[in-house]
Amino acid sequence: MTEITYAIPEMSCEHCERAVSSELLAVAGVEEVKVDLETKLVVVRGEGLDDTRLRSAIDDAGYEAV
Repeated sequence: MTEITYAIPEMSCEHCERAVSSELLAVAGVEEVKVDLETKLVVVRGEGLDDTRLRSAIDDAGYEAV
């Protein structure tokens, strides 16, 4: 299983967490998403993860991964 961590500084509430999680979970290969609002980090776990697709999903949720 692969694990990729993204920093998303704009996240600040449960709505942000739900929006990002929902978009990421829709990406092929994603099995688990953990969002930490305190650190502004999102950990994505799964098989065959594609960084471009994951970043696009975060963008679709209205946020930018740095």
